[in-house]
Amino acid sequence: MRIDILTLFPELFDGPFGYSIVKRTVDKGLIQIQLHNIRDYSTNKHKAVDDYPFGGGAGMVMQIEPIFNCITKLKEERTYDEVIYLSPDGELFDQPMANNLSGAKNLILLCGHYKGVDERVRQYLITKEISIGSYVLTGGELAAAVVVDAVARLIPGAIGDEQSALSDSFQDGLISPPVYTRPANFNGWEVPAILLSGHQAKIDAWRHGQSILRTQLKRPDLLGDDGDVN
Repeated sequence: MRIDILTLFPELFDGPFGYSIVKRTVDKGLIQIQLHNIRDYSTNKHKAVDDYPFGGGAGMVMQIEPIFNCITKLKEERTYDEVIYLSPDGELFDQPMANNLSGAKNLILLCGHYKGVDERVRQYLITKEISIGSYVLTGGELAAAVVVDAVARLIPGAIGDEQSALSDSFQDGLISPPVYTRPANFNGWEVPAILLSGHQAKIDAWRHGQSILRTQLKRPDLLGDDGDVN
């Protein structure tokens, strides 16, 4: 998989992509992440990429020309499954969307800034808009990092134990059950006896029941109107 990220601040990705699973996935050659500084595609002698909004109003707007130039160049080199704009009013990012994007071959992620991008970018250049929550960030870089992290760990070979990803929260529409490790008794706080029983069928049933209970308590929005699993 290849992911091209269009940004005004490529250095912001040094931390999120320089460690852990994303780095290992890149090192293994399972995913290729290319950062593109949008300023490099500006025809302005000062490399400006923003301007005042037509009609007046507070803030600045990212211009269409440098974004168009960058996306056009990339599209001349390969075909993209999606051109994604990270925006607080986009479709809410969730696990099913991450699963779907993990099967893509090539993706473009556009990170917005200021008051957003010229609306024509969204009308004519973007194929999908994604939000990681109903709040506003300084820019789209953190949101892009979240999307890449969630997608990268689903690529076969990214995680040593691939069953681990399949048992993550939200994969089956439920929150994951509680987990424990050694010692079995710490400070008088004991691990549930069922987990020490060695009876896998009963353990699996307990875990499923705990997932349903946790979801009902913490995320009832994931369940049907009657409280059952969707």
